[in-house]
Amino acid sequence: MDAENQSPAGDFRFRPHEHLRRPEDFRRVYDARRSASNDWLIVYAARNERPYSRLGLSISRKYGGAVQRNRLRRLYREAYRLKKSQFPTGLDIVLIPRGTGEPTLAQLMDALPKLLDQVAKKLDRDARKLAEESP
Repeated sequence: MDAENQSPAGDFRFRPHEHLRRPEDFRRVYDARRSASNDWLIVYAARNERPYSRLGLSISRKYGGAVQRNRLRRLYREAYRLKKSQFPTGLDIVLIPRGTGEPTLAQLMDALPKLLDQVAKKLDRDARKLAEESP
């Protein structure tokens, strides 16, 4: 094993292949219609058949100018990066801010695992139901 894989910081990296970028990927997540939300955040998710999860952010102009929207993106990405080891794998995830206020990093780090667990349970329930219906 090389030194790069042994570094403790390696677990917290947010690599380029973990970004959700293509519009058709976002559309697939929205079409799955599985979400959970709280006062700060709406989380959409869909299975992606990969050994890792991918994250996409959708922040509309109602949150302000580019500076404010980019700050929200950095905040949401950082919360995801720090907690991603606690999330289920194999999901495409889209985070959408909710409300006009800005949550703290601590609030997001507390909320993300709970919301992703809720969405993952819905996806698992759908998969079980589909397996029961097929012959």
